[in-house]
Amino acid sequence: MTRFVLALQWSGRHSALDPAGPQAARIDSLWQFLWIVSAVVLAAVVAALLYASLHRRRHAEPEQAGAGTRTVVIGAVGLTVVILLVFLGLNFGTGRALTIPPDGAVQVRITGKQWWWEVTYPGNPPSYQVTTANELHVPVGEPVVVELGSSDVIHSFWPPDLVGKRDLIPGETASIWFQADRAGEYRAQCAEYCGHQHAKMALLIVAESRDSFDRWLARQRDSARTPADSLARRGQEVFLASSCVMCHTIRGTPAGSRIGPDLTHLASRRTIAAGTLPNTRGHLAGWILDPQRIKPGSRMPANPLAAGDLEALLAYLETLQ
Repeated sequence: MTRFVLALQWSGRHSALDPAGPQAARIDSLWQFLWIVSAVVLAAVVAALLYASLHRRRHAEPEQAGAGTRTVVIGAVGLTVVILLVFLGLNFGTGRALTIPPDGAVQVRITGKQWWWEVTYPGNPPSYQVTTANELHVPVGEPVVVELGSSDVIHSFWPPDLVGKRDLIPGETASIWFQADRAGEYRAQCAEYCGHQHAKMALLIVAESRDSFDRWLARQRDSARTPADSLARRGQEVFLASSCVMCHTIRGTPAGSRIGPDLTHLASRRTIAAGTLPNTRGHLAGWILDPQRIKPGSRMPANPLAAGDLEALLAYLETLQ
């Protein structure tokens, strides 16, 4: 079947009509078939209506007209049943293909929170476990099984280029699998209204080569290093003496709370505030000082730091690679 692509391919925009993996391609093919058949049916119905209105047989015998009408109606109903059964079979086939993952898949756990994503790569031994936030790295061309859960309300995980939606329900565990066939960055979005900042709850999926993925995962297992720079060391003191330690973890320091995102490798992430802002020094400063202006309703409180303390804190956070 000839593909009819209306994909939005400009930077920062992703579309279910531009599949980058086998599951998204199956969904796209099903959609292509459904809309083409539906368009043909619509055209046939409109044509029949036009024909009936423009070519009425004014002098036809009632019995003949009734018999002809019954034949057309019976044929149309039969064709409708056949089309619906074909749709049903294709839908079941696509659903089965999306449900059963192949062996040897990368395992990841994602927990939805108001309003960010906690991403965990299980480790064996457990000390190899990696926890990050709002950024999922996967190897290109390999299946990835994602275990999904929620810590508060219903969320929905949807990376349109890679696979369909799957809800995250508190107290329940769901799973989904996908595969990225080409390297790049793909946006996943919460697709279930989950509160005030639902629209600013994005997750970046980075598909890269297996070697790059392994290097990234190895770096993520490291604890934060003690800063060598005096300004950064002062920034670490500011962090540990502030309310930041009440919500965040930085491995290798006394900060070990799990309320907010793990910041051990904050500087390596591309965005902050669940895809709301690029991870730059200026945006990070604004987020620390007044997060409610940027993301009203977020769980992070304002931190009115003095200019010198803020400068030192930013210097420290930039070392968390």
